[in-house]
Amino acid sequence: MLAEIITIGDEILIGQIVDTNSAWMAKELNAIGIRVKQISSVSDDAEHIIEALTLAQKRAKVIIITGGLGPTKDDITKITLAKFFNMGMRRDAGVLEDVEAIFKRNNRPMIDLNIRQADVPDGCTVIRNKNGTAPGMWFEQGEHIIVSMPGVPFEMMYMMGDEVLPKLTRSFSLPYIYHKTILTANLGESFLAQQIADIEDSLPPAIKLAYLPKLGQVRLRLSTSGPDEQQLKDDVEVYARRIVERLKPYVVAEDDIALEQAILNIMKEKGLTLSTAESCTGGYISHLITKHPGCSAVFAGGAVTYSYELKESLLGVLPETLYSYGAVSEQTVTEMAKGAILRFNTDYSVAVSGIAGPDGGKEDKPVGTVWIAVANRGRVVARVFNFGNKRIQNIERSASSALSMVLNLLKEDVI
Repeated sequence: MLAEIITIGDEILIGQIVDTNSAWMAKELNAIGIRVKQISSVSDDAEHIIEALTLAQKRAKVIIITGGLGPTKDDITKITLAKFFNMGMRRDAGVLEDVEAIFKRNNRPMIDLNIRQADVPDGCTVIRNKNGTAPGMWFEQGEHIIVSMPGVPFEMMYMMGDEVLPKLTRSFSLPYIYHKTILTANLGESFLAQQIADIEDSLPPAIKLAYLPKLGQVRLRLSTSGPDEQQLKDDVEVYARRIVERLKPYVVAEDDIALEQAILNIMKEKGLTLSTAESCTGGYISHLITKHPGCSAVFAGGAVTYSYELKESLLGVLPETLYSYGAVSEQTVTEMAKGAILRFNTDYSVAVSGIAGPDGGKEDKPVGTVWIAVANRGRVVARVFNFGNKRIQNIERSASSALSMVLNLLKEDVI
């Protein structure tokens, strides 16, 4: 079963917002056995929307649309869908009740534009919106199902989870789709492929292997589909075991998780704690760690110390170290890492200091120069990196490299 996702809105096409909806929906559809064939973004233009729908119907049986359902003139999805399906409009009493309840709850007056949110194409099945004023709409045309939902992420997610996915499951006899992901680090994509070339060549046609690289990490995903869920898992596991055994030094986790989550899992199991001392990454490493529920069992906290003064007062970096070697130096990050363990009373720490750019570089320390140190209570390992002149990329690469260094130290100590 194939699906296509269409997101509507000029704000996506000009880069004003990032389309996170499609990635989330694709994952949820895949989990119930529906493969996404294509994802498209189109402008707030009726002809463009109709063209996208017409083409999508040639490729997929399920079409999911988000966006363009607000009350203002630029939100034209409802009217365009009515035109596409040759339907009139009706005012839905249930939707009107929902809209009125929201305005009453927030003690706000309703105007005509708000009332019009209850107007829907008269041939659709309404999907009630429990978190906003724009209803979803379910259309059936021959063998096709077209669903239109708001573009506001949390409204769409609740609507998708509560109504759309269960209804799609009831509408079709769907196969099981099974993915097995192996997270690796410290070996590039091409080298991984070379290591497991014979295993990949031996895969049966029904099992596909994908390489998903990301800044020092590569996820290997084995995928298959069929009617028997347990048989799929058993078949894939045979090859997953062979890959894990072959790549053992580089395998971080046998699950589709982020590198920092894998580190948290290892440290939690061993009863270890971690702290951070960040300069050029500005708290980004801490942000990555604290995205994950349960991180408090491992992560004690950290400090963002841009200035010399804070490096001295919060982390105990010696003034003579800073003035002799500078903030971006092996000596400084070493003292930052030691200071984090001492001041925050943790088993491990990671410290980063660098020149993210686009300015601030010197001849001996150009933009992109980053020193990273990881420490336990017995030793410190420091390393210099030269990433380039793009600020955001430098921050992301610094964080990824720092986490890889934490993992390597953990492997030496406890794994």
